[in-house]
Amino acid sequence: MRQTVRDVTRELLRELGLTTIFGNPGTTEIGFLRDFPNDFRYVLGLQESVAVAMADGYAHASGSAVLVNLHSAGGVGHGLGHVFTAYRNNTPMIVLAGQQVRSLMPGEPFLGAMDATLFPRPYVKWAVEPARPQDVPAALAHAHRVATQPPRGPVFVSVPADDWDAECAPLPLRPPVPGFWPDPEAIAGLAAALAVAERPALVAGPGVDAEGAIPDLVALAERTRSLVWASPMAWRGCFPEDHPQFAGFLPPEERGTVEALSHHDLVVVLGAPAFLYHVFRGAAELTLPPLYLVSDDEQVLARASAGVGIRSGVGAAVRALTAVAAEPSRPAPTGRTRRPRPPRSTPLTVDWVFSVLADVLPEDVLLVEEIPSHLLVRREYLPVRAPRTGLLSTGGGALGYGLPAAVGAAIGAPHRPVVAVLGDGSSMYSIQALWTAAREHLPVTFVVLDNAQYAAVDILAGPEGGKMPGVELGGIDFPSLATSLGCRAHRVTHPDDLEPTIATALTTAEPTLVHIPVDPKPTTLY
Repeated sequence: MRQTVRDVTRELLRELGLTTIFGNPGTTEIGFLRDFPNDFRYVLGLQESVAVAMADGYAHASGSAVLVNLHSAGGVGHGLGHVFTAYRNNTPMIVLAGQQVRSLMPGEPFLGAMDATLFPRPYVKWAVEPARPQDVPAALAHAHRVATQPPRGPVFVSVPADDWDAECAPLPLRPPVPGFWPDPEAIAGLAAALAVAERPALVAGPGVDAEGAIPDLVALAERTRSLVWASPMAWRGCFPEDHPQFAGFLPPEERGTVEALSHHDLVVVLGAPAFLYHVFRGAAELTLPPLYLVSDDEQVLARASAGVGIRSGVGAAVRALTAVAAEPSRPAPTGRTRRPRPPRSTPLTVDWVFSVLADVLPEDVLLVEEIPSHLLVRREYLPVRAPRTGLLSTGGGALGYGLPAAVGAAIGAPHRPVVAVLGDGSSMYSIQALWTAAREHLPVTFVVLDNAQYAAVDILAGPEGGKMPGVELGGIDFPSLATSLGCRAHRVTHPDDLEPTIATALTTAEPTLVHIPVDPKPTTLY
């Protein structure tokens, strides 16, 4: 029986588990989407950046690779902000983009993507436009292997619109490439350093959760009597934030991080860049203690300015280290002390909102956050406790991630409660994703904290910045927006209404937006 490129590709996608596809279709994608199979699921986003962010949330929540289908040059351009996010989030994502038909390409046609493979670089691990139609399935198989090999990340495949109908031979499937393990001598050296340390610290990064190794890290911390810090700008949960040995969050600036770690005599960084900074408040006056850095990314190890690098999958390294680490006689250290519950107030404060959420949300909730100006408050009053994928955020800082990522996460983890905590400004970058949540009947709770401003900009400008233009918002009717897009919606202005409203939303089988106007006084970012 004659097979086409489309037939062979669909069989490949079935074998790879890539039958849930996110996208926003255009004319150059018709050949790929024609006679769409019943066993595939197409999740429609109303804009390409929304589709990419949904795919990112899906990949992290499901623990598997994902395919997102974009429209030629314009659609890829729309989606690039969250392709950048996927690159920073180490998301195993295949971006499959349409291209004009091959015969028109010499004339720089309408919808043609000139130098298509250069457009998404450098924020993809690999990019290709196959030389022949018959090479398309092999290119996609190659893309999947690259995307899923550590360090994971997005890849890009551009396919001309007329390739899908070309005749094609079946493609033999190769087995997946496994992860890699640490050098035993390197682990023995690290274990010896831990054995003589008196005040060791483990710095946990998003790579720990990505490999499902949070329970393993808890075992290592308890065995070695180490304090555990979360790495700066982490885009996933790193460690149970209510654990007695959890010390808190390192700030995304050098001086603060060095000062926090200077009290230790050994620091072991696991699955995180060392270190990811956002602001500069002057060079550190102190120096870091002896440092070990465990990562699956050779670039992270190469960029580190100090310390001993160990290249390994972080889960394998943590388990190997736990098996050989000595158990010291000193008592377990005590981590951070959180502030007492804040008082009720009207207007509602973000402190009060997060303390109530901590009471209402179940321990296994998958929390998606995009709250730049309220991040410290969330960390103080709403600890992430789930042992796997307790938190998703953006590692790249491109706004508009949280709302669609929560939609994708609900598809990727259908048996878990998904709650997105969002700022008003962040929400408006991708409000269209509420339509997809309603269309897919996803029981997501979207909590919008409305302070009527881009407060993060104002905070970073500081008092010396004077009056900043372009930071004032307000007047956005979020409940009306949500209901117009098919979601349930509530507005909460009184403290007594918050807990029952959230509790009801969590038990509702449809998406619900809870709009909470909050005290506009800015907090601090980090």
